[in-house]
Amino acid sequence: MLDQNLFINDYEETKRRLARKKVPGDQVEEIRKAILDRKKFVGEVDGLRAEINEKSKQVGIFFQQGKKDEAENLKSAVPKLKKMLDVKEEELKKIDEKRTQLLLRVPNLPDDGCPDGFSEDCNTVLRMEGYDKSDYEGKVFKPHWEIGQELGIFDPERAAKLSGGMFALLKGDGARLHRALIQFALSINSERNEEILPPHFVRPDMMMGTGTLPKFEADAYRLRDDDLWAIPTGEVPLTNLHAGEILSVEELPKRYMAYTVCFRREAGSAGKDTRGMQRLHEFHKVELVRLCSPEMVKNEFELLVSDAERPLKMLGLPYRVLDLCGGDVTFSSTRVHDLEVYSPGTQSWLEVSSIGIFSDFQTRRGNSRFRRSDKDKPEFLHSLNGSGLAAPRVWAAVVEHGYQPDGSIRIPEVLVPFMGGQTEIRSS
Repeated sequence: MLDQNLFINDYEETKRRLARKKVPGDQVEEIRKAILDRKKFVGEVDGLRAEINEKSKQVGIFFQQGKKDEAENLKSAVPKLKKMLDVKEEELKKIDEKRTQLLLRVPNLPDDGCPDGFSEDCNTVLRMEGYDKSDYEGKVFKPHWEIGQELGIFDPERAAKLSGGMFALLKGDGARLHRALIQFALSINSERNEEILPPHFVRPDMMMGTGTLPKFEADAYRLRDDDLWAIPTGEVPLTNLHAGEILSVEELPKRYMAYTVCFRREAGSAGKDTRGMQRLHEFHKVELVRLCSPEMVKNEFELLVSDAERPLKMLGLPYRVLDLCGGDVTFSSTRVHDLEVYSPGTQSWLEVSSIGIFSDFQTRRGNSRFRRSDKDKPEFLHSLNGSGLAAPRVWAAVVEHGYQPDGSIRIPEVLVPFMGGQTEIRSS
């Protein structure tokens, strides 16, 4: 959630930056009006309370002075004021709710360092690693779902029988390879990050804390009987670990990692990116989250990008790093670098990590704060996150790049220890 003071004290600049995320000016003005209306009503309510208190106090003084008539006259006015106060307080509740809902639906301000633009076509490629276009020209590569079916390690038909479309079922060495990727990612990130095994279902205020609710309610899965939500990413529980708490600056930065199963309703582009392991309703990944002070953000962002790149480098997969434009950064983020691995089987780039800076947008919602000293007022923490490894798409890339002329799959050397010494996958 944005600081509401931005809409009063820095209105034009806030309006300019939100326009980079396609937020119309009339929406920004509506928020400003709701904030000012609330401020006005708070003043009126406080004024009535003060008047009631003052009159009640004066009644007592008049009685002490023996001025009974004056006391009774003044006393008779108090109930009317209290009725007026009740009406004003009820109006204030409605105005406050409107203000809150408007603020919850407005995105974070994009960083001025983001490239200009409103779509992925405007994103800037910062660098490419291990990719040479000539390696793929004039050659035909099989997509991972065909390879997986040939080897009997990927079974979309049974997945559909069990759960419908956009679910995956891996078998034998395919399941083992998936598990190896998760173990590998956890292993290489364990030195810098504290591992957490969080719940996969959270309360609605936790989803609200990261910006998932109310904006993306339609994309989330809900257990209505228990009012719990299935997490769309490990970001949700990790970012909210210190919700409602005040940490000391000496405890920062907090660096967490978690392996979680994630759930999303997202539809994707039918027939384009929904085959195989490209886009799923249920998927596995290792998430990295950082909570820190504002001055630590730059260093933590660089470390996060490095941590997210490391498994791709070690697996020998070609990838690129994108700087997302202002209109393409996510709802809650102010700056995002995406990592995309090249898929020769689909001749496309697949996003495998989105490393975002969120400023105090999420922590303001969750009231996660820190104190620089005992004498200082609490400040909101700043949050960052990124995927340490998105297992499905990395699995797809490993299968496609490791596919051999004899029909086998070469297992990357760094995964061999996690595969029990197995160096290739062959048809059983």
